[in-house]
Amino acid sequence: MNHKRYFSPAEWQILEFVTAHGSVTVREAAEHFAASDGWARTTVMTMIERLRTKGYLTRDESGAIHRYAPSRPRSDLMQSLVRDFVEKALGGSISPFVAYLGDKTDLTADELAALRRIVDSLDTQDSQANAKSAEAEEEDEDA
Repeated sequence: MNHKRYFSPAEWQILEFVTAHGSVTVREAAEHFAASDGWARTTVMTMIERLRTKGYLTRDESGAIHRYAPSRPRSDLMQSLVRDFVEKALGGSISPFVAYLGDKTDLTADELAALRRIVDSLDTQDSQANAKSAEAEEEDEDA
């Protein structure tokens, strides 16, 4: 898998289209994007291949016509994209991302609940790490 993960807005549109449809041919995608955005077939094909090279799409070559599909479930793809964004655009710091979420006033109840579960999980992980660290220090002192 190529480690260059920058996504152009056009690649994002194509990834969204493919994930929404499960699998597509270049022709299906080209027809859609020709009608909606005026893109040429070669443009769509190039972007689909870039997404495949980056590891976000797979190509089924078993039939006469190749079909492209997401390489992982949508939630995994989105998590990977967010991770890449935080690492590359935010220098690995989640603080700007959290600040953005804090300013967002239109979060749904489900989104808030999901965020609470994440924070609770992080608190649990932190507590467990602190407990292990304290145990290790006690063992060092006893030795």
